[in-house]
Amino acid sequence: MAVKPESKVTLRIGTRGSPLALLQAQMVELRLHSVLPGLKTQIVPIKTSGDWQASQGEAPLPQGEGGKALFAKEIQEALLKGQVDLAVHSMKDLDAFLPPDLTIPCMLPREDARDAFLSNIAQNYKDLPRGSVVGTSSPRRQAFLLAMRPDLKVAPLRGNVETRIEKMSAKAVDATFLAVAGLKRLRKDHLIKSVIPIHEIVPSAGQGAIGIEVRRKDAKLISVISRLNDDNTYACVACERAVLTTLGASCRTPVGVHAELQGLRLRIRAQLAAPDGSGMFRDVEIGHLNSYDDLIKIGHNFGRRLKEKAPAGFFA
Repeated sequence: MAVKPESKVTLRIGTRGSPLALLQAQMVELRLHSVLPGLKTQIVPIKTSGDWQASQGEAPLPQGEGGKALFAKEIQEALLKGQVDLAVHSMKDLDAFLPPDLTIPCMLPREDARDAFLSNIAQNYKDLPRGSVVGTSSPRRQAFLLAMRPDLKVAPLRGNVETRIEKMSAKAVDATFLAVAGLKRLRKDHLIKSVIPIHEIVPSAGQGAIGIEVRRKDAKLISVISRLNDDNTYACVACERAVLTTLGASCRTPVGVHAELQGLRLRIRAQLAAPDGSGMFRDVEIGHLNSYDDLIKIGHNFGRRLKEKAPAGFFA
């Protein structure tokens, strides 16, 4: 679609309807107005399968890390049908493979990618008394926590950030983990008891990053939103997602992947475990790049190395 500041066309921004998702869509909207001051925009909240299922109880969501695809499917369908013009996603909510007619040409600067520990009774997960109940519906967080603290209990805890905080405050659980990025954006980071170092619990691929998804055919729109792109964030998340594509987008094994880029120096970490915490292993690679293509190649090679290092049948 043609995007001109004087146009009467309204650019429709698809997003989940949670407070955090709406806030992130507003962040994108403000940046669009900064490059096209006269642009008309409309935020269109879309209820996803993941949002609906999260309201139905505490049973874990399917499909890996909290049911990634379930939090994007309806938004992507609306984009493909032309009901919205672009979509705003938390990159950690997206499967490794996008629908072929969609692309993400832009990511905003990444916020802190680490996990935060929140609790009524302890300052750190290491200090929790034996038998304490930690609430999370993230297979990644559950697996890594049980690998390090098998004496703890894990209970499903679903809902948006505010809902999970309220349940913890009501003592439904003793502690929980949330993304630092979301807490900071919602100005709730004062609730954080401790921030988990990346080498202890590796975040989800894309955690802390906001991506803008559009139809591949909309070249003019892609040209506009590409002006909002943060190159460092885009490169690191692309590398993390390359690891996931090599491991397999439908892989249900809990996995954390995080890349850091300083100049042309790359550090990429990964952590994997079985859902019950058994068989956990970590790997790290440090290298130097000559180009962006090197970064994608390193991600794929790193993913292949993880497969070779894993015990037989680990990814079955």
